Amino acid sequence: MPLDVARIRSSFPALGLGVAHFDGPGGTQVPREVAQAVADTLTSGISNRGSVTAAERRADAAVSEARTAMADLLGADPTGVVFGRSMTQLTFDLARALSKGWGPGDEVVVTRLDHDANIRPWVLAAEAVGATVRWVEFDKETADLTVDHVRAQLSDRTRLVAVTGASNILGTRPDIPAVAEAVHQAGGLLHVDGVHLTPHVPVDVTALGSDFYACSPYKFLGPHLGVLTASPALLEQVRPDKLLPSSDAVPERFELGTLPYELLAGTTAAVDFIAGLASGAGDRRARVLESMAAVEAHEDRLFTRLLDGLGGIDGAILHGAPSRRTPTVLFTVDGRAPDEVYRALAERGVNAPASHFYAIEAVRWMGLGDAGAVRAGLAPYTDDQDVDRLLAAVAEVAR
Repeated sequence: MPLDVARIRSSFPALGLGVAHFDGPGGTQVPREVAQAVADTLTSGISNRGSVTAAERRADAAVSEARTAMADLLGADPTGVVFGRSMTQLTFDLARALSKGWGPGDEVVVTRLDHDANIRPWVLAAEAVGATVRWVEFDKETADLTVDHVRAQLSDRTRLVAVTGASNILGTRPDIPAVAEAVHQAGGLLHVDGVHLTPHVPVDVTALGSDFYACSPYKFLGPHLGVLTASPALLEQVRPDKLLPSSDAVPERFELGTLPYELLAGTTAAVDFIAGLASGAGDRRARVLESMAAVEAHEDRLFTRLLDGLGGIDGAILHGAPSRRTPTVLFTVDGRAPDEVYRALAERGVNAPASHFYAIEAVRWMGLGDAGAVRAGLAPYTDDQDVDRLLAAVAEVAR
C-alpha cells in the first residue's frame, strides 16, 4: 500500500511551522504520539525498576516493552537489545569491552566511509592495546564501497570489522550480507552502524549477518537514545566494566545506571507509529516490514525527482553516485561555500544543512575538506511540495 503522506504529516506538529525538512539524517521530526508517550511516562508515577509497587512495575514495563519493540523493528532477539545514551556511547563501551581480548598482532578494520562514531572508538581501543588498525577505502567518484574493498584488508588476524549499513553523508549502502560472509570467513566479528540505514528500509539483523548492530531512535521518529543489538549468546561472552552491585545479566550488564524510562516509552511509541504507516494486518513485526517497504518505495520515488531536479540546475554539483543508496544526496553550488548555501536555503524555509556530519574521513577522502557539503535527506513525511521547494531554492541560490 502506498503511504498516505497527508495523514502522516498531520501527526507532526513541527511541520505546521512551514519549513521543508531535509535534515532527517541528523534527526527526524517527532510525531505527537511519541511526545505524548514521553510525557505520560514522566507523569505516570514512576521509580526504579522492580515488582513491588505500581511505580516500579511501570518502569519495568517501559524497559521490556521497548526491548520488544526494537526487536520487532530490527528482527532481533529482545533479550539482546541494549539501550544507552547514544550510539556513540554504546560503541565506545563495546569497543573498550571487546579490546580486553585484543593485543599486538591483532587487527581491527574500519572504513573511510563511516561516521566517526563507527571509526574512532575502534581506533582508540586498538591503539590502547597495541592492535593494528587497517583502513578500507571507497571509490571517490561513485562513493561505492564493495565487499572486495573490505576483503582486501582482511587476514587471519582480523578480530573485528566496523562498517556502515548506509553512509550518513552519501547514502551509500554496502552489501552487508556479503561483507558479513567475508568477515566471518576470516574469523572476525562484524559491527554494523545502522543509524542511517534503519530509517529507510526494512531491517533484519539476522539476514544482514551482523554480529553487532547499532542504531538511534531519533533518526526514525523517536527520542534521543542509542540501541545496540546482538545475540544474547554473544553478549554473554563480553565483559564490560560495571558497578559491583549492578546486574550482571544480559542485556542489563551493558546498561550503566538508571535507564531513561520516558525515552524508552517514546521509542516503543515510535515503533508503533512506524508499524501503522501502511495499512496492514498481522503482528507488529509484519506491519513494520510492510510499512518500511512502503517508506522505501515512497522515498525512492521522491528521491528520483530530487536527483533529476538537482542534476538539471546549472551550478549544482552532486558528489557521489552510489549504485545502492538511501535517499540522501550531498551537493555543492559552484562559487558558493557550503555554509553560505545552507544559510541561504534556511532563509527560504528549507532545512538542508552543510557540514562534514561527523563523516570526517569521507569528506577528506573525497577532497571536500572539513567544510564538507550540503546534505539533503528524505523522511516518511517528505512530500512533493517539499522537493519542489528545495529545488526552487537551490536554483535561486545557484543563480
